[in-house]
Amino acid sequence: MIGSDRYPHLFSPLDLGFTTLKNRVIMGSMHTGLEESENGFERMAAYFAERARGGVGMIITGGISPNEEGGFGARLATAAEAAQHRIVTRAVHAADPDVKICLQILHAGPLASTPNSVAPSAVKSRISPVTPTGLDAAGIEKQLADFANCASRARDAGYDGVEIIGSAGYLLSTFLVEKTNRRTDRWGGSYENRMRFPLEVVRRIRAAVGEKFIVIFRIAAMDMLEGGMSRSEVVELGQAVEQAGANIISTHFTWHEAAVPTISTRVPRAAFTGVTGRLRRELNIPTITSNRINMPDVAEAVLARGDADLVSMARPMLADPELVLKALEGREDEINTCIACNQACLDHTFTGREVSCLVNPRACHETLLNYTASDAPRRIAVVGAGPAGLGYATVAAQRGHAVSLFDSADEVGGQFNLAKRVPGKEEFEETLRYYRRMIDVLEIDLQLNTRVTADQLKAGNYDHIVIATGIEPRVPDLEGIDHPMVISYIDAIKGTRDVGKKVAIMGAGGIGFDVAELILHKGTSAAMDREVFAREWGIDFEHHPRGGVTGVVPVVEKADREVFLLQRKSTPVGRGLGKTTGWTHRLSLARRDVKMLNAVEYLRIDDEGLHIAIDGRPQLLPVETVIVCTGQLPLRTLYDQLQDSGLQVSLVGGAYEAAELDAKAAISQASYLAAAV
Repeated sequence: MIGSDRYPHLFSPLDLGFTTLKNRVIMGSMHTGLEESENGFERMAAYFAERARGGVGMIITGGISPNEEGGFGARLATAAEAAQHRIVTRAVHAADPDVKICLQILHAGPLASTPNSVAPSAVKSRISPVTPTGLDAAGIEKQLADFANCASRARDAGYDGVEIIGSAGYLLSTFLVEKTNRRTDRWGGSYENRMRFPLEVVRRIRAAVGEKFIVIFRIAAMDMLEGGMSRSEVVELGQAVEQAGANIISTHFTWHEAAVPTISTRVPRAAFTGVTGRLRRELNIPTITSNRINMPDVAEAVLARGDADLVSMARPMLADPELVLKALEGREDEINTCIACNQACLDHTFTGREVSCLVNPRACHETLLNYTASDAPRRIAVVGAGPAGLGYATVAAQRGHAVSLFDSADEVGGQFNLAKRVPGKEEFEETLRYYRRMIDVLEIDLQLNTRVTADQLKAGNYDHIVIATGIEPRVPDLEGIDHPMVISYIDAIKGTRDVGKKVAIMGAGGIGFDVAELILHKGTSAAMDREVFAREWGIDFEHHPRGGVTGVVPVVEKADREVFLLQRKSTPVGRGLGKTTGWTHRLSLARRDVKMLNAVEYLRIDDEGLHIAIDGRPQLLPVETVIVCTGQLPLRTLYDQLQDSGLQVSLVGGAYEAAELDAKAAISQASYLAAAV
């Protein structure tokens, strides 16, 4: 195969002694919500089996609790529960007998969404509404027994191993850190004592499952906490876990309550793998590294420089279940790359919804959404090559329909061509690269620089017409809105209009935040440079103080601008942003001294600036530029012109609903419609 020559490290097997992993790619753990859904195990079986056929060496499931107080959705504690899990393991091994699948045992501890949550001490996490109960001696023994029982049930269910998560602020990690472990008995106090519980979990599990069963321990190699674990403590724990019986150490780089982004698109690719590399040199068992490794060349480089023995790709396997197979066959340009937007995956996880993927709506919906060959291929015209139009055109063409795709612009992408200009969103270009390649592979008739008319469509002898013409910015009815200082967000992002030193941004949705990031940005994007990223977020990779961040002051290079970010709503500015990334946007702008104002009434714009009122009190913002980000309106002119044509016409994406720019909804809607046409 071409890929084995191009990626020699990635496609080399790993011998664990009693079993062998066929390559170095792990599908990392992600809780999908299927664990608790109706017919969830059947759906998980299809989801994981598709990734097994796609070439991964090993799969790690989403987190499964060992008991009720572990509180993270599904449990594995009984024979009946093991029987459900066997549906998943059989499907994976049937898809490819060489693929290993491990169950992640996740005891959420103080982050458990249950009133009977437990922890080493009764210390409430700032991101949990519940104060856990501090474990007594009997409680600790029960938890240890439940971990061992869960692992034993996993073996009975046909899993090849388990991963014990000892990071992220879940139960095991809270024993390790002084701020959450205030015990004075043998389970607290000295670091030796604080390590005792996680080490005993490993020992009990190894005793329960025997030697020929994979045991992985996920360690917080750099926990991003003020006063967190020191580098020497991480090494000491890793070595002790190895002695306790683990086969593999998997590295993690955060607690959920840490104030450093580690998973969003603003994080550079493979930013944290060097931390794993230092730990690897202190161990005698293989290590897994992770976070923002989304393409095979990135993974190969990580392995080649000795940062790890295995690479974990979780979200990239949502985006493209055939990522590994495509790399092996030399089809890297056909990989649907994870852009780390988190909108359909982790944002869903942490708001209790089923996971999917913005760029691949089939993810976790393999039994519900399929692109089967059409029995009656049709001639289809798609007008608009933004995310919705691209999604529809490629799915329809994949099913065998003859698709013509029109756009008045000179490139495909629509609003994604704006998004990719925003610092921290450079990855959006990968989605456009994927679609451009699929247009060629699927032989879609692409006609750019073409403003197709209703008459042309009527005369085109199409069986179906799809209008994906997107949106136009909404212009508020405001005195002075036509003043020369007023510009649209499109002009601001494209740089076609000058932006002054004092700026008011009307509208604090996602676009308003993006515009603020762009006009305040100076120098290299942190997403493209690990040193800039570390400096802006206060991380010391070189010296690794406690948590990697203790005593490190973030330093942000600011553009010479004063910016006001305004919204009409009375809720806090940025409240509507994504669960896992919104806080990073708010914190980034706060560090750039953006003045965020809510409950704003816009009065007028004149030569003095923008006149507003807050709580009925008028005030003047003496700005030089007003950037309008006050929503969008659907562009439906062409659709309206076709209503009396007798043709089959559909609306998708922003042309269907333009309440907010939403590529997730647009691509999903388009994919479902194209799957049914």
